[in-house]
Amino acid sequence: QEDDDSCSDYGSRDKTGTALGRTVPDGNVVFPDIFHTDNLLFYERFQAYQDYILADCKASEVKEFTAEYLEKVLEPCGWQAVWHTNVFEVLVEVVDVEYSALKAVVQLGGPFLYESRDSTFNLECIQELLELKEYQIPLQELWVVYDESGEFDQTALAVEHVRFFYKHIWRTWDEEEEDDFDYFVRCVEPRLRLHYDILEHRVPSGIVADYQNLLSQCEELYRKFLDVRNSISSSDSDSEVDNVSMVEGLKLYEEIEHLKQKLKLIENPLLRYVFGYQKYSGLQAKGPRPMGTKITHVVSSTMMSSQLQSLMRDRLCPESFGEELEIQFHSDPLAAVNACYEGDTVIICPGHYVVDGVLCIADSVELEGYGLPDDIVIEKQGKGDNFVECTGANIRISNLKLVQHDAVEGILNVHHGKTTLENCVLQCETTGITIRTSAELLMKNSDLYGATGAGVEIYPGSTCSLLDNGIHHCKEGILIKNFLDEHYDIPKITMVNNMIHNNEGYGVVLVRPAMPSDVKDASEVRTKGIFFLFLEERKTEPPQAGDGTACLEAFRQEELPACVTADLELYEPAEVSEQTEGNYEIANELGATSVKKSQMHKKRLSELGITEADDNLMSQEMFVSIVGNQFKWNGKGSFGTFVF
Repeated sequence: QEDDDSCSDYGSRDKTGTALGRTVPDGNVVFPDIFHTDNLLFYERFQAYQDYILADCKASEVKEFTAEYLEKVLEPCGWQAVWHTNVFEVLVEVVDVEYSALKAVVQLGGPFLYESRDSTFNLECIQELLELKEYQIPLQELWVVYDESGEFDQTALAVEHVRFFYKHIWRTWDEEEEDDFDYFVRCVEPRLRLHYDILEHRVPSGIVADYQNLLSQCEELYRKFLDVRNSISSSDSDSEVDNVSMVEGLKLYEEIEHLKQKLKLIENPLLRYVFGYQKYSGLQAKGPRPMGTKITHVVSSTMMSSQLQSLMRDRLCPESFGEELEIQFHSDPLAAVNACYEGDTVIICPGHYVVDGVLCIADSVELEGYGLPDDIVIEKQGKGDNFVECTGANIRISNLKLVQHDAVEGILNVHHGKTTLENCVLQCETTGITIRTSAELLMKNSDLYGATGAGVEIYPGSTCSLLDNGIHHCKEGILIKNFLDEHYDIPKITMVNNMIHNNEGYGVVLVRPAMPSDVKDASEVRTKGIFFLFLEERKTEPPQAGDGTACLEAFRQEELPACVTADLELYEPAEVSEQTEGNYEIANELGATSVKKSQMHKKRLSELGITEADDNLMSQEMFVSIVGNQFKWNGKGSFGTFVF
């Protein structure tokens, strides 16, 4: 590793002994040990690229700045390296360096050592290849041979920085990007952070897979684009073929730009989670059993006879159901869930269950703890992205405590369908619950805490009802993702009598892009047809016509769970307090943002020449019911807006 002194003067030769480690090259041939430089920390690479290599250069100047850096730190000759390719490795000696080309001039080292994965590739082939390359090898293909004197430490580090940069940071299209921005800030830093976030398992595997796929697609399309562009530029004619090529090139360019924007979203550590990713869930619903039978699965590692008697009396008695029950016994919840078909029930008896896998629920099933949540604990063991994945049409989970460890993604993901969570305790580690687009969550009388992200993430187009819950000791309590994009539907959000407290940031945070003008008057929100309910009186005077009463009538027309309606009808208006004033603020801001979406939608229709009322517009508007929630001791307050 570099110390501060070596960084300041690019590595003086006054120090004695190497500061770098050594490693043995892979393979059957006994090559000399090489410097171990691929284990550098994030801040070491960050400092090298920012302070000594790239500084404030533009994308078009990257190669020039890199060459200048190499001239200062790279020994011009007298060092050995292992030339490593996909086909062979061979020991070479560096006799000169072509700094501007980022290449070393080499000759075969003595003694001659090589190893080939192709039996036909021999010494003669290597000689011919070197002659063809004029004995110039890209620096990133060289691994510097270890030298304990310390004389070649900076050479080894410089080669490592070049190799890492062109393998993980540089994109073939970067040079064509606009040069108005600092290349390090715009590209290097976010890509470097993403690389280390992936190494340290801070990015869900779904996002990693998406990123790699997007990168491969973009590189392939860019190669095709270059071929088309070169074919046009090399032709002087104005033929029909050239015109077709021009259209093809423009189409490729648009596709490339679209993919590049997606890559930038993932590279940005904030927007990566703000926008999420469209995760394909491979969960396939089994549907009903061929004979139409439904099975009750009982989970218990051990069971006392008295407990079995109670279970039979309370949950398994045929008289209670009017028919015989078919029962299967399991020792762990994962096996029981995997055995479920449509309509099955899983009853989990008291105990501490450790699962090493994902609870994937693709059918409409019910998971019920037989007892109090603290007595029925399901703990996730081992590193993994997910804990509970829900895609079933109607899933119910109750009376359980879920404990998450070594996670990358949240504790529960609702991808499709409706999931009801009642009387549960969720001890999170990363994000808590995620409700993705078109999915629905009803969470009642539950306690969620410990998320290093948001306790609840609400995606555009989802439906989320939170009733009588505690959400606390998370980074953010509830995060509502941006829904202003024209492709996104507005979410429906109901929050009634929740206690949201002791979160590091805001109790509730809305993510949205900067807007030219925001709707400031709450009355304008109501006149635009945005349905939100705020039953608490801001002042002592009675509400005016078209105010709370109109909102309530609009609310009752909505198709909401009966339990939600019941809770609202029981709630009486009260004087606003410091703990509950966030209700109005949240509803007002969400309503205003929804108005902006309606305005944007109408503007797009107008630009297309469509002036008639959109029949689908009302269905796209937000229903916001923010009633009786208490916000206490949240680090940044009850509500905030993240503007990007």
